[in-house]
Amino acid sequence: MVATSPFDPFPLSRALLEAVLADRLSDRFVCTLIWPRLGYQPQTAPAAERPGAWIAGPATPAEWAEAFPEAPELIATRPASVRLTRSIPAEHKQLLKQQLGFAGYRIGELYPRRTRRATAVNWLLAHLAERGESLPEKGPLPPLLEPPADPVKGHPGDPPVG
Repeated sequence: MVATSPFDPFPLSRALLEAVLADRLSDRFVCTLIWPRLGYQPQTAPAAERPGAWIAGPATPAEWAEAFPEAPELIATRPASVRLTRSIPAEHKQLLKQQLGFAGYRIGELYPRRTRRATAVNWLLAHLAERGESLPEKGPLPPLLEPPADPVKGHPGDPPVG
């Protein structure tokens, strides 16, 4: 795993985003790809009310900080996923298809967790595009998981999807 500070987002690459789409990373890890890019910061001890929680920071857009003072579980929570979808600029809505060739999941693979993962990847691609950054083919990868036995529930430790 790449050594970064808690405030540095994990580096994006095509291989990483494809691992998200293939359900090879936990839902929580997917959130940690987005939270720092939305300006959320991990709470630090001794001020941490909930260890492991991320809170809105000075760079968090006001609409996100007001709606979610604590970083939301973007895969598990429908309102957060809807907000993420709506925050993708119209000109970047097709980046998932254009840059990764992702045609979507098959009918038997359509679960809220998976469609929300696709939204997360599209948001990350839009985030790069808004900054004029390219997506490297390869980059560091965390340890990959096997796809979950039950794609509705996800990986052990993933919060239940609502």
